[in-house]
Amino acid sequence: MAKEIAAATGRRKTAVARVRLFSGDGKCEINEVDSAKYIPSEALRKYMLQPLVITNTMNAFDLVVTVKGGGVSGQSGAVRHALSRALILTDASLRDALKKAGCLTRDARMKERKKPGQPGARKRFQFSKR
Repeated sequence: MAKEIAAATGRRKTAVARVRLFSGDGKCEINEVDSAKYIPSEALRKYMLQPLVITNTMNAFDLVVTVKGGGVSGQSGAVRHALSRALILTDASLRDALKKAGCLTRDARMKERKKPGQPGARKRFQFSKR
């Protein structure tokens, strides 16, 4: 494989993604599997590759992604975050466009923890007066 151009880490919910950019023709491999097989949802794939579309670099790089934790949605968000960071390392002038689109913001929303003595994070057992 060609020489690595940039590498970056992105996070979303409990997922952590590490994206490595290589010069190439737009192939995307996630955990050594083709991205179309790894993420079957077309909408999530589009969301994940949004930084490439914004910066018009869709066919300029090959992506090698390692992602752990979370579900498909969180993982695609983590890849989007990492990809945006990696693109900035290749060309700092892309920062404004990615920032405007919200690709550089780490989505801090996490699942709220379950509280002790209760059935869920917010749910409460039924109140009984008598």
